[in-house]
Amino acid sequence: MTSPTTPERVCFQLQVDPSRLDEYRERHAAVWPDMLRAIEASGRRNYSLFLREDGLLVGYYETDDDAASQRALEADPRTAAWEADMAPFFIALDGARPDQGAPRVVEVFNLESQLAALDAEAGR
Repeated sequence: MTSPTTPERVCFQLQVDPSRLDEYRERHAAVWPDMLRAIEASGRRNYSLFLREDGLLVGYYETDDDAASQRALEADPRTAAWEADMAPFFIALDGARPDQGAPRVVEVFNLESQLAALDAEAGR
């Protein structure tokens, strides 16, 4: 019996212009259906965004291959209009698309991974 592949867990952060937080929230309350389908087709799942009152945005998703997911979104014509529409909300992207320019945050702890290692040591 083979074990399922552990997905890549990806976390990123961006800075939303604090003067546009309400509009940013409104836009994400009903993301364009084509954009939702493009994200799904790229292989991203369990995707969430978290927004602090000072504009710090933290995103998280899981995927089997983040590089392939990035390439799929970059090449998908459904994403370009959404990314162009959202770009003005962000500070310090230096012209990059938000989905391509978001700095990654390195994972330093995962409960499930450490519990699995602990169980493996105990022979469970």
